[in-house]
Amino acid sequence: MSPYPDHIWQTSALFNKKTESILSPYELFIGLRYTRAKKRNHFISFISMISMLGIALGVAALIIVLSVMNGFQKEIRARILGVTPHLQVASDTGSISQWQPIEKIVATHPEVSAAAPFISGQGMLSQNENVQGVMVRGILPEEEDKLTHLSEKMKYGKLENLRAGEFGIVLGVDLARSLGARVGESILLITPQGQITPAGMVPRLKQFHVVGVFEVGMSPYDNALALINMSDAQKLYRMGEDVTGISARLNDLDKARTVAADINTNLPHNLYTSDWTRQNANYFSAVQMEKKMMFIILSLIVAVAAFNIVSTLVMAVTDKQADIAILRTLGASPLSIMKIFMVQGVVIGLTGLLIGVVSGILVAVNIGTIVPFIEHLFGVQFLAKDVYFISELPSDLQRSDVLVVSIFSFVISILATLYPSWRAAQTQPAEALRYE
Repeated sequence: MSPYPDHIWQTSALFNKKTESILSPYELFIGLRYTRAKKRNHFISFISMISMLGIALGVAALIIVLSVMNGFQKEIRARILGVTPHLQVASDTGSISQWQPIEKIVATHPEVSAAAPFISGQGMLSQNENVQGVMVRGILPEEEDKLTHLSEKMKYGKLENLRAGEFGIVLGVDLARSLGARVGESILLITPQGQITPAGMVPRLKQFHVVGVFEVGMSPYDNALALINMSDAQKLYRMGEDVTGISARLNDLDKARTVAADINTNLPHNLYTSDWTRQNANYFSAVQMEKKMMFIILSLIVAVAAFNIVSTLVMAVTDKQADIAILRTLGASPLSIMKIFMVQGVVIGLTGLLIGVVSGILVAVNIGTIVPFIEHLFGVQFLAKDVYFISELPSDLQRSDVLVVSIFSFVISILATLYPSWRAAQTQPAEALRYE
């Protein structure tokens, strides 16, 4: 006959039966109960709250910073591609003769929305005593709207004013300012292609009339780009009917590399394609590297919060030694004890994760309103217009970033519960109840 009452064996059998599942209701119930404050463990609950807030802060910071970096990347990419074509076909020799068939090959690709020839060359602009080196681009004004958004960036004048034979020129705003050139004034363009005279080699000079000024918001273009009509450029650089290359605009700019490879297979051996990802490869690689480093650095906030979860559970295990011993006596297995404390840690991590995700998304979506309010409230300006070419803080919230941050934080929270929960499972009932 058993020395123990029947209800003790029934309870023990119930524990053993429940522990067969992944997570028993009683394990979930006790784990959730331990997360609530009691009179004797307010400090443990305080540490738990600090852990929640730490995870919430880290998750929110990660989402906000990644969204802002995505916004900067998207804004700068839009500005670059607003001036430069998505794809270009060029020659090893620097010029393409009989370019019409090449333009047809490019334009007939299903992913190409527009294509047009262009001429690119170097030069030097001079007005009065001011001299500035420039990159000269010869374009067809009527086709440029299909390739870029330069017409939308015009500050003075219009691209249509670049008429063939009139030798008009459109300057970047910083270039015009440094030269002191205004719309309607004449300016001297000097090209490196010289002409032989009795006095020796003399550079070619041609007077142009400023017919417009554009502002992209990026120094490489505003300070060093000049546009002229393609016909005038052919005469200036003595190219005859040749062109430097063919520009193209794509329906989907993310397919630039694939389209470039397709077009390249149909071109003569002396021609090659270059898409926007290769033309700006160093810049976009630097941005991606910076984004990864920021993710790693800000992830340390979540890691520190996870250490707080470890501290919370270690103190909880010490505080619940008697409870653990009683549960073990009633038949709870070590794995069951481990699950109870893992529930407590996961609840802390999951609560902080949810708070961080919600607050991070709200701030990232409304950052265009929050930042101006803070600037107005404290009388400061984070991105001064005279210093940065992007004066507003952009944000581009991406679902993939939120998902990665959430998974990372949740995994860290689970890992933080393993050691304290394992120590709780190693508790010996007799040792724990010795001094009770």
